[in-house]
Amino acid sequence: MPLARLGTTSWSLRPRDPADLVRLVHETGLEALQLGLSPVVSDRDCWGATIPALIEADITLLAGMLSPVNEDYSTIARIKETGGVLPDATWPANEAMARAMAVLAGNAGIGLVTMHAGFVPDDTEDSKRPMMVQRLRMLTDIFAKEGVRLALETGQETASTLAAVLDEIDRPALGVNFDPANMLLYGSGDPIEAMEILAPRIMALHLKDATPSPAAGQWGTETPLGEGGVDWDAFFAIARSLPHEVDAIIEREGGDRRVEEIRSGVDFVRAHFE
Repeated sequence: MPLARLGTTSWSLRPRDPADLVRLVHETGLEALQLGLSPVVSDRDCWGATIPALIEADITLLAGMLSPVNEDYSTIARIKETGGVLPDATWPANEAMARAMAVLAGNAGIGLVTMHAGFVPDDTEDSKRPMMVQRLRMLTDIFAKEGVRLALETGQETASTLAAVLDEIDRPALGVNFDPANMLLYGSGDPIEAMEILAPRIMALHLKDATPSPAAGQWGTETPLGEGGVDWDAFFAIARSLPHEVDAIIEREGGDRRVEEIRSGVDFVRAHFE
């Protein structure tokens, strides 16, 4: 089955304002975007006009992204402490942001929002796990009420743990945004094995590459598409076999040549998939 649409992410482009975002998307040669919605909700003075600007520029909104409050990606240890729905201190602000974002996404016709859940414990007896499950179920219901699905990013837990959590939450509006590079960056498992486990639940794909984490607790290194450790032939073979069309979104979070590398990524994807 072919990919539905190909786009990139707003945060890959590091725009200064909505007009700059439109310009940068056009420079990539793409006409579709996953939009980071947290600044649109939290900084309306700067980003409040983003969605109308994108629509006016004929840029298709493939999905949104929720970035939980005060996440710190400086080290794996820090994001484990601060990420997703785990921290009690930021949960009220994250719930409030999700409620505002769900209405915004629903009104804009954005049918999917992605986020990292946080490091869900593998151990089913861990006291943090039922709390995180309850919070994720609540967020899923908040978005579903506005006609928006929620997809959890891969990498912060193993694929088998994520699959078990999705079973436990038991909501059809909740699935997976599969990113093969994150499995390598976090050292959380083989990307192809993970994709096979999660395939029935995949709602969108992030196309990103990386070299593996050198040791437990250390980041791997992100690379341009085709220069890391992802087996792209196997990846696209599974993508073709998915039971439904999904959007593919090129994400580049490292380096200083992001527009050029996204453009090269478009050629890479089309050569492998079309």
